[in-house]
Amino acid sequence: MSAHQWTVVTVTYNSADTLRRCWRAAKPYEWIVVDNASSDDSVVVAEELGARVIRLPENVGFSKANNVGVRQAAGEYVVFANPDLEIDPDGMDVLKQHLDTHGGLVAPQLIGTDGTPQPNGRGFPYATAKLGNRKIWPLSRMHATYRVMAKPGETVYVAWAMGAAVAARTADFLAMGGWNEQFFLYYEDHELGLRAWRQGMPVALTGDVRWTHHWARATNSFQWSRAHTLELQSAKTFFGMFPEFLVGLPLASRRNRQAARLIGSSVPTQEVPGEPRPSPSSSTGAR
Repeated sequence: MSAHQWTVVTVTYNSADTLRRCWRAAKPYEWIVVDNASSDDSVVVAEELGARVIRLPENVGFSKANNVGVRQAAGEYVVFANPDLEIDPDGMDVLKQHLDTHGGLVAPQLIGTDGTPQPNGRGFPYATAKLGNRKIWPLSRMHATYRVMAKPGETVYVAWAMGAAVAARTADFLAMGGWNEQFFLYYEDHELGLRAWRQGMPVALTGDVRWTHHWARATNSFQWSRAHTLELQSAKTFFGMFPEFLVGLPLASRRNRQAARLIGSSVPTQEVPGEPRPSPSSSTGAR
């Protein structure tokens, strides 16, 4: 039996400098680092900082590496945390309380290096909302509610939360099928959130846990790179699975009824009748 209630799973790829910066604090949790065949000293640094490292022989991508890690998790609860995240362990009790009451997935409110809240909660990922998120006018005004943040004392339902930090009960996460390995990188968190909703598992963002995320998105530059290619490939896969967010048919509100009814609203402090709850019978098996 694990000495800790929580397991933190971190996927690394040439992340040594980032690990040194973000993971020096004490860790009252099991920390599993899954290394995607880094060419730097990520493995050595992670071990020095207290991680149990799983070395992969090749870069298998974000989703598959996370699945490797969670299948080794001993904790009753799991949080997937990027290398560029600084975790405050005090927040884990808040996440635990939420999961014990509501189940599903929950994310902390992420804070940038400069102290500014990041919109790591999101609404429905319409293609136009994605473009609006890149500040393409007038789509940026049409989808003003796509980017979601939570204030202290506030927990809100979201369609999906950024994969940089997302938590669940380990058994529930494995029962829902884990991360979808069709996605090498990008859009896997979109699919995860929408699949959770369809399986009766609500997705929420809580402002009572605020973790620093030193985020520098690789596709923010207009200079084409491999990251842009990966994002384009993942977008094609995602919108093939969820055409309602690209062409508008079938209606997103009809195909995603529970999410459409609740996203953007506050999560009650106690479980209420009719709220989505995890259902073991909805398991699709680990992917």
